[in-house]
Amino acid sequence: MLIGFGMDLLLGDPPGWPHPVVWIGRLISGLEVRLRGLFPASPQGERWAGGVLWALVVLVSTAVPAALLWGCGMVHPWLRLAVESVMCWQILAAKSLRDESMKVHAALEAGDLEASRRAVSMIVGRDVSRLDSAGVARAAVETVAENTSDGVVAPLFFLAVGGAPLGFFYKAVNTMDSMLGYVEPPYKDIGLVPAKMDDVMNFLPARLSALVMLAAGGLLGMDVGRGWRIFRRDRFNHASPNSAQTESVCAGLMGLRLAGDAWYHGVLHKKPFIGDPVQDVRPGDIPRACRLLYAAAVLALALCAGGKGLILFIF
Repeated sequence: MLIGFGMDLLLGDPPGWPHPVVWIGRLISGLEVRLRGLFPASPQGERWAGGVLWALVVLVSTAVPAALLWGCGMVHPWLRLAVESVMCWQILAAKSLRDESMKVHAALEAGDLEASRRAVSMIVGRDVSRLDSAGVARAAVETVAENTSDGVVAPLFFLAVGGAPLGFFYKAVNTMDSMLGYVEPPYKDIGLVPAKMDDVMNFLPARLSALVMLAAGGLLGMDVGRGWRIFRRDRFNHASPNSAQTESVCAGLMGLRLAGDAWYHGVLHKKPFIGDPVQDVRPGDIPRACRLLYAAAVLALALCAGGKGLILFIF
């Protein structure tokens, strides 16, 4: 986990390199097509299809790395260490999240709204064609805040508990939610089980992430008191029970108002705001959110590695 974290900070996700999450995505897409054909085209049938899809994807995504690591361990422990370190690197996403969000910042600073929309569309699921520059910056800050949990702290938590196989289990759960967990057709029914299971698996990590982010804000000199107050007030201002946990902390620490109405697949979704508009959202808030991401990542690594080390020492 420690080696993989260092590799992620140094290398991120090099373009053109094969990535297991891409393979998981292809597995999800392939199974979706096949299972839609096997189950009735009714709400109940599609929910059953979604449940079977979820079970198959997590089984394959967990069993394949576990078997590979078992085989490597039979050859030599150092080979297993090397392979599992690479797996941990691929499970974490701190640098790639920072790099992609900073592309949005660069386009906004250059005054190129269309380029900033294209850049932010790579990291958010909403429709971006209606966003002005403030909306683009807000979307980037929101995704950095939310994915501090999904892309860094939660994977570290699962890696500490069960190594790379459990880390890939989590990435499969999270990827299915990203691809299928929408409330609009054609995903409303087939995505129900993936969305609910993502809520279950993220329940504890999301709250851990919020607390770690608060501590990170304190290290960076942000307003921790306001961060705690907004967290207590707005942490459930989202359809997901988990997404607003870190978004509310980020909004409070940075003095921003995030969330609000958004368009998805051509449908307007009415959403409550998160945070107070102490200041307007600006492009410069994106690198501030990235610094918060990195500080939270380091604290989460120390917490997870320290906890794992203590357990191993005791038992």
